[in-house]
Amino acid sequence: MRTLLRGSVLLAAITLGSACSDGGENPAKSPEVAKPCKTTVFGGARPTTIGVPTMYRCEKAAPLVVVLHGYTGTGAGTADYLGMKAESEKRGFLYLAPDGTKDGAGNQFWNASAACCDFGQTKVDDSAYISKLIDDVATEWNVDSKRVYLVGHSNGGFMSYRMACEHSGQIAAIASLAGAMRADAATCKSAEPVSVVQIHGTADTTIRFEGGEIFANPYPAATQSVADWQKTNGCKTKATTSANEDDLDLDKSLAGDDTDVALYSKCGGKTEVALWTIKDGVHTPALTPGFAAAVVDFFEAHPKS
Repeated sequence: MRTLLRGSVLLAAITLGSACSDGGENPAKSPEVAKPCKTTVFGGARPTTIGVPTMYRCEKAAPLVVVLHGYTGTGAGTADYLGMKAESEKRGFLYLAPDGTKDGAGNQFWNASAACCDFGQTKVDDSAYISKLIDDVATEWNVDSKRVYLVGHSNGGFMSYRMACEHSGQIAAIASLAGAMRADAATCKSAEPVSVVQIHGTADTTIRFEGGEIFANPYPAATQSVADWQKTNGCKTKATTSANEDDLDLDKSLAGDDTDVALYSKCGGKTEVALWTIKDGVHTPALTPGFAAAVVDFFEAHPKS
């Protein structure tokens, strides 16, 4: 299998070393604004701890990846499941893995769309919460504002789409694993193009590849979610599909290169929209280490222009 997207490591210019304890290390040597780099817990009443790789240095701006869990999941568990904690250590990006609020049954959720997953109608404003998390982290850590990304599983994928619709100025790209766009794409008021990759298994019986509904609230097919963003981003070309040797191996329970790739390019702001179809993949696939690498490769290739 070839790596889908090749390029320089996200932070090749970062000097190896431990995470810094203050922002005063030789600030004159860097054009970046000095940052305190001290606060590690953000979110107020819903606290989350920033993940910092050992190679991070305060004087160098780093990408930020926000990991969003599925319904009943946790941020920490999802960061491990998606491989983002380990990939952060390899690549040098900062990451956040916040938790949603709990419903009446004690399950954590994100209020992402009519379909998923504020089943108790709490109307909690998770969009504002996550946006403020990003802003607060950027205030105290040296975040590259052109490289802020979201990756979510299931309910977290739905929430990633909501963030792209409502906070497109903050976000360069999103990756949704087994999530979906809102049913009515006309309500998505994205002000700027955002690169999107939808990753979905054809055998998913929870959030169906072909679309469906949850408590009578519809959600679109994976292909429709991608089509909606193709239109939103003003993509000018038909999808380019991968040759067999460029397929991805994302699910270790399936033999060989199990994932077909379709890519829409020449979109507004140099963005791209992609659909990665895991043939016979289920809702929670047994992800290979290559999953995180492929997602971060996609992010790396799609900063804000």
